[in-house]
Amino acid sequence: MTQEIAKRILERVGLDVGAAPKITAFKSEEDGAEYAVWKVETAVKTYVLKEAKENEVALHKAYLSIESPALPRLYGVTRHGERDYLVMEYVHGKTLRSLDRPSITLALDALINLQRRFWGASDPAGAVGFEDFLARRRARGQHLGDERLEQAYDGYLEQFQALPRTLCHDDLLPFNVMATDDRAVLIDWETAGILPYPTSLARLLAHGENTPDAFFHLTDEDRAFAVSYYYENLIREKGISYEDYRRALAFCFLYEYCEWVMLGNKYGNTETERFKRYSALAKALAETLTK
Repeated sequence: MTQEIAKRILERVGLDVGAAPKITAFKSEEDGAEYAVWKVETAVKTYVLKEAKENEVALHKAYLSIESPALPRLYGVTRHGERDYLVMEYVHGKTLRSLDRPSITLALDALINLQRRFWGASDPAGAVGFEDFLARRRARGQHLGDERLEQAYDGYLEQFQALPRTLCHDDLLPFNVMATDDRAVLIDWETAGILPYPTSLARLLAHGENTPDAFFHLTDEDRAFAVSYYYENLIREKGISYEDYRRALAFCFLYEYCEWVMLGNKYGNTETERFKRYSALAKALAETLTK
């Protein structure tokens, strides 16, 4: 992304950027690879410029252009060449790779705010629909290599089709949450959809480990707090029992674990520490869910 192109895109959505904005590409926290997302620092303000994925513009038009402290402000969408670009608020904060009680509470408040607003909503026109998400989940169950695990995963697919739905960020890993002193902002909504309500919560919590040097750090006590807080502040009011909620959440945790089981079996990477960890977690949970 050049200064000239970034300047042209921002001006097209009505922003005054001055003569020479500074452009910095965002990089993956996992491997350092550059995203098609840039920090644009101007003389007036700092923005995020993002090359939109296939259904991202439709999602923003349907759901994410609202004013909410849980979302970065969207300044505009415009086309340059053959690509659509989103111009958004730059949030000064930190990602939640190390989840603590205050940051978890802010993140859950943000998620609850959005999910209450869109509880029972329908798929937006032009965006990826529920059946597409279901097809992807069925595909994940094809390489599990364990009869009990496959049985439990079939139970997950049943739950996926039966549970109440709301707006979910289908990739709400902790580095897709930016926390400031008084708010958490959920970012990178390219895989969002109207999905079973525990989807985002499970993604946020499932990969945290109770060791300080883990890639995602989350204590067992803070995980338990998050599970209870989400129920008491959203799910209870929907008339869902705590027992049904915990079972639904457990199935969504199983789905998260099975991602790495499937990848290890499919590509022959079953000797890695990651595969062994997730395989053990998935099998232990499957044992409980199929009793």
